[in-house]
Amino acid sequence: MSARVKAYAAVDLGASSGRVMVGRVGPDSLELTEAHRFPNRPVRTPEGLRWDVLGLYAGVLDGLRAAGRVDSVGIDSWAVDYGLLDADGALLGNPVHYRDSRTEGIAEKVWATVPAQELYAATGLQYAPFNTLYQLTAARHSAQLAHAERLLLIPDLLTYWLTGEQGTELTNASTTQLVDPRTRDWSYDLASRLGIDLHLFAPLRQPGDPAGLLRAEVLEETGLTGPVPVTAVGSHDTASAVAAVPADGERFAYICTGTWSLAGLELDAPVLTEESRAANFTNELGLDGTVRYLRNIMGLWLLQECVRAWGEPELGALLLEAGRVPALRSVVDAGDAAFLAPGRMPERIAEACRASGQPVPVSPAEVTRCILDSLALAHRRAIDEAQRLADHHVDVVHVVGGGTRNALLCQLTADACGLPVVAGPAEAAALGNVLVQARTHGLVGDLGDGRRLLTRTQSLTRYEPRGDAARWREAEARLTDG
Repeated sequence: MSARVKAYAAVDLGASSGRVMVGRVGPDSLELTEAHRFPNRPVRTPEGLRWDVLGLYAGVLDGLRAAGRVDSVGIDSWAVDYGLLDADGALLGNPVHYRDSRTEGIAEKVWATVPAQELYAATGLQYAPFNTLYQLTAARHSAQLAHAERLLLIPDLLTYWLTGEQGTELTNASTTQLVDPRTRDWSYDLASRLGIDLHLFAPLRQPGDPAGLLRAEVLEETGLTGPVPVTAVGSHDTASAVAAVPADGERFAYICTGTWSLAGLELDAPVLTEESRAANFTNELGLDGTVRYLRNIMGLWLLQECVRAWGEPELGALLLEAGRVPALRSVVDAGDAAFLAPGRMPERIAEACRASGQPVPVSPAEVTRCILDSLALAHRRAIDEAQRLADHHVDVVHVVGGGTRNALLCQLTADACGLPVVAGPAEAAALGNVLVQARTHGLVGDLGDGRRLLTRTQSLTRYEPRGDAARWREAEARLTDG
C-alpha cells in the first residue's frame, strides 16, 4: 500500500446487520471493501426484547481480524439504545431494544413534568416512544439502573470494550433528548427537572476526537499490530451517512434509507418552532456544527417484515412483479407507529388499507407496491414540509444507504417529490465513518472536500421525475383526509 494511502476500518452496525468495511483513502482516491458482515438478531427474553451485544462485539472482532492492517478504527450504529455498567465497568445485562414495549405510556408521564412543547423547545427532538429519555424514565426503578455507575450508548460501549476508555460521542448523544442543539451540550436544567443524573454519561466527544488505542487483548485476538487508534466518528449511523451525501452546495435534501428512512435537510441551526414540533421533525447534531433536520419514516422495515412473513422470497423477482402492479392503488402512512412492532406486517398493512376505504392488497407483489408507493409518498411529504418549516429550498434529493439498490423506490421518490434523485452511495454510513477518520490524518479537508471526493470516486445513479404530480397529491389526500 502506498505511503500516501491509508486504511481505515469502519464498524457500521445497523438494526438488522453489522459490517466491518475497510476504506482505503489517498489524496484523490477512496475505495471501500467489505471485510466481514454478520447478522444483528435481537432476542426476546422473559424480560423483553434485547440486543445480543456480545454477538455484535464478536462480529466486530471477527471483522477486524479479516480487515488486516489498518491505521484507525471507527464505530457507528443505530441511536438511542445503551448499556449500563457497574462500578467495576462490567455490563449490567443485555441492552434493551428500542422496539421493546417498556416505554408504552411513558411519554405522558414525562410530559406531566415537562410539557411536550417545552421539551421540544429545549432539545429539538421529535417525539419517538423509544427516545433514550423515555427509556431512562421507564427504567427509573429498575435494579439495573440503581446499580449503574455509567451509561454508554451502543457505539461507545463497543469502543470501551476495544480500548478501555469511555466517552459519549456528540452526534449520537443528540438523539437521547437530553442535549440542547443550540449549545451542543447537555440540557442540564431539563435533566434535573426529570430526575436524570447526567453523571451517568461519560464526557462528550466530538467526531474526530481520539477514543483510545486497541487493548493488548484485542490486538492478540484480531492479529493486528499496535498501536491502532480508535477514532470517534459520527457514531450515530445517520450522522455518518449524511456526511457521505455527495452533494454540491447547500440546496439539497437527503433520504438515508434502510430499516428506517430519515428524510430531511442539513442546516446551520435548529428549527425549534411549535409548528416544527407538531410536524414531528427532529434536530439532531451532525458534523462541523451542522444540524440534521429530518423526519423518521418507518422505512424498508415494512418490506423486511413482510418478506420475513412470506418465507424470504427472492427480492429481485418480487420487485420486478411489484413494478407491474398499478401505481398508487393503495397507500398507508409509513410514519404510523402502528407499524413499529414486529409481526403480522402484511395483515396490518391490509387492515390499514381496509380501514381507509382503499383496495386491499392481497398478493406479495401488491403489498410490496403499496409499501414502496407509501414510502415515496412519505418521502415527498417530509421533504416538502422540511423546506417550508426551515425556509430552505432544494433542487435535488440525494438517496443514500441500502435503498439505493431499490431502483423502483428511487424512481418513485423522484416522481413523488417532483425533483431529481441522485442515488448512492449504498454504504454511506461506512463511507462517512471512513471520511472522519481520514480527516484526522489530513487526507481529507472539510465536509465539502469529503463530498467532492465521494462524487469523484463513487458510483451514483440519477433518476428524473416523471408522471403526473396530481396523482401523488390525490394519494396524499387519501391519508390526510382520512
